[in-house]
Amino acid sequence: MRLTSSLRLHRQNKKTFLKIFMILFLSCIPGRTNLCSNHSDTRSSLDSLDLEGYITFDDVHNASKDFGNRYQFPPLAILHPRSVSDISTVIRHILHLGSTSNLTVAARGHGHSLQGQALAHQGVVINMESLPSHGIKIYKGTQPYVDVSGGELWINILRETLKHGLSPKSWTDYLHLTVGGTLSNAGISGQAFKHGPQINNVYQLEIVTGKGEVMNCSEKLNPELFHSVLGGLGQFGIITRAQISLGPAPHMVKWIRVLYSDFSTFSRDQEHLISKKKGFDFVEGFVTINRTDLLNNWRSSFTPNDSTEASQFKSDGKTLYCLEVVKYFNKEEANSMNQETENLLSELSYIPSTLFSSVVPYIEFLDRVHPGEIKLRAKGLWEVPHPWMNLLVPKGSIFEFATEVFNNILTSNNNGPILIYPVNQSKWKKHTSLITPNEDIFYLVAFLPSAVQNDLEHLLRKNQRVLNFCAEANMDVKQYLPHYETQREWRSHFGNRWETFAKMKHEYDPLAILAPGHRIFQKATQL
Repeated sequence: MRLTSSLRLHRQNKKTFLKIFMILFLSCIPGRTNLCSNHSDTRSSLDSLDLEGYITFDDVHNASKDFGNRYQFPPLAILHPRSVSDISTVIRHILHLGSTSNLTVAARGHGHSLQGQALAHQGVVINMESLPSHGIKIYKGTQPYVDVSGGELWINILRETLKHGLSPKSWTDYLHLTVGGTLSNAGISGQAFKHGPQINNVYQLEIVTGKGEVMNCSEKLNPELFHSVLGGLGQFGIITRAQISLGPAPHMVKWIRVLYSDFSTFSRDQEHLISKKKGFDFVEGFVTINRTDLLNNWRSSFTPNDSTEASQFKSDGKTLYCLEVVKYFNKEEANSMNQETENLLSELSYIPSTLFSSVVPYIEFLDRVHPGEIKLRAKGLWEVPHPWMNLLVPKGSIFEFATEVFNNILTSNNNGPILIYPVNQSKWKKHTSLITPNEDIFYLVAFLPSAVQNDLEHLLRKNQRVLNFCAEANMDVKQYLPHYETQREWRSHFGNRWETFAKMKHEYDPLAILAPGHRIFQKATQL
């Protein structure tokens, strides 16, 4: 009996040993959980890659944060690519490691994400601005375009295309952003009502997928990938080159601001302007809440139509709505432009004493945010938390939204501007990954505060109150530059397009290596 028990115990111990041995053995095979590997092994494996560029492991502080300045997630390494092949090599290597590492990859342009989207905690951040541009190549003809690196800044594209009398048609308000970054989101500004967002104005892309494959795509070549990547939040591939549509560039712009005290009148005029075939070339607006001496502050850049009346206007204690419009023109067209502008303004119902205007070069207008950046950097006020929130609000809900948010939830906007302007759904391509409200006209409402007085939590609570109100009122509001904490929230954001989005993720990034900062998908353990 004792002998039988001893043999049984010996067999059990042998089985246990074999199980442990097999676990350890299998864990060393790529695609399995690797108990043999460690942090230094992963670092060594990256360091041993044959690259044209290089990988750094030490000076990762700047890649640990973004413009939002609310999160600190240091990467393990930063890739400074000298070729598209470098990006492909690193991604293929991480794919080969499978679950033997937790490495993920984030493409980082100018680091202008708001909530950690450009970060990869203990992963690899790709410095896209290191990617050689090989020149900004301009192709003229009936459909002119510019061929650029995904790491190129829009301001550089503007400067180069202007030399040829050309310019991209659709912009963002801030031009010191990379092509890959804005095309992964949408790229929206006051020209979007006319030309759609930047993702509407792309002819072709070069992509490195989550499998490390380098692929070209367009409306006709790999169209499913093309549409998924545009506005796809970096989930399917890294944009390494883009062909962007160009049009004739004007020399000058007439830049006009007027105020409204009534939101209904303001929004009606905005919607009227975006419906006109021959109207202004740029339509935006912003909200001012309880701002002192507003019009006097404009005088540094704008001239009042009637200086005496403007000086008597009081903005204190009021919620006001500023319509901001621009008309492009060349110098020889100044007279006809002025007449057209007067005709357009005569159709509007703004407060007459608040008409201000300025004539500036086209490039000065488009790069209008940058001088403010320089001033804020000099004062140490640029690298502060930016709890920004961008919402797309359907026209049918905008009055209810404005009444509650601008009259009750917010009592001032001294921390930063609030932009608000409508766009036409008809100008936006339907097949991209960008999610918008299901109405013909919707508004971009952008809350752009800076937390400069230790008031970050207060500003975040205000944002949440706005979101809670939208949810309770059952508004079909969508976040632009979206941020959610759970996949359930992401599923809700995408609605009936979630299954397609998830399918494309599995097709082009099966291990969910790319863009982990969005928190949409978890890194998979195996293919």
